[in-house]
Amino acid sequence: MESLIAPPSLQKGDKVAIVALASKLNPQDIQPAIQIMQDNWGLEVLVGESVSASYFGFAGTDEVRARDFQKMIDDTSIKAIFSARGGYGSSRIIDSIDFEVFKQNPKWVVGFSDITAVHSHIQSLGFQSLHAPMPKTFMKDDYSLETLRAFLFGENERYEIAGDDLDKPGKATGQIIGGNLCLLAHLVGSPSDISWDYKILFIEDVSEYLYNIDRMMVQLKRAGKLRNLKGLIVGSFTDSKENDEPFGKSPYEIIAEHVLEYDYPVCYGLPTGHATANWAIPCGRVANLDVSLEKTVLTFQEIIG
Repeated sequence: MESLIAPPSLQKGDKVAIVALASKLNPQDIQPAIQIMQDNWGLEVLVGESVSASYFGFAGTDEVRARDFQKMIDDTSIKAIFSARGGYGSSRIIDSIDFEVFKQNPKWVVGFSDITAVHSHIQSLGFQSLHAPMPKTFMKDDYSLETLRAFLFGENERYEIAGDDLDKPGKATGQIIGGNLCLLAHLVGSPSDISWDYKILFIEDVSEYLYNIDRMMVQLKRAGKLRNLKGLIVGSFTDSKENDEPFGKSPYEIIAEHVLEYDYPVCYGLPTGHATANWAIPCGRVANLDVSLEKTVLTFQEIIG
């Protein structure tokens, strides 16, 4: 299996854009990120109208957010687009976006959480994107930010974490896909859904009730999404909630139960998602997953050219 098409790597002096595809924010929250991209990475940063827009909980109306995203996609001088934050709303606008210019002039799209919908849609078009820290979360963890910079500028990363008692040892090679569990379940049957067969899936989530994590895993299993994976990476499941009546399992135990019958490798605890550490993952790139009782190692195919 080959990697999806990788947009060109960034160079110092390139122009990048920040838009808000989902929930609203205080524009001051992303000033430190803008300074890092300008002063440390040598990029020119353009801030879209949606960053300062507001419509109830959204960063402007659907029309404003879609117009802003479309403008940055169609501007061929812009080499990467960052969603300022997640929240909710990107799936409301994704079907109105015209990607014809993008197909001829692909650029990196960066984000996580609700931006999982955008990542999956871009992968359906045959291109890679970056599940990684967003400008609002740039300052949480230095190493996570460095992994984002590395992938944007054409470098590579090798991830290694200690083993977990629930790990299922094995080796796998395949395109890496995934993101937020809630969004992945939400996308099933939509135009942004993609085949998960023979791919390495990573999942994460935040502030979900335990029973709902179980329900989403049931949905994915019944939809056949888990059956033919090459491997599974379980990231951060942060601030999970209980009902008054305990569910009886942790998030990792819930997931382990639903993939027990499959023979592909599974690892738990990769720092990706809604935690302090959120290591960048190039969605759509071929990865190698090596899970042993002692450790898990995740590496990525080098970009050629």
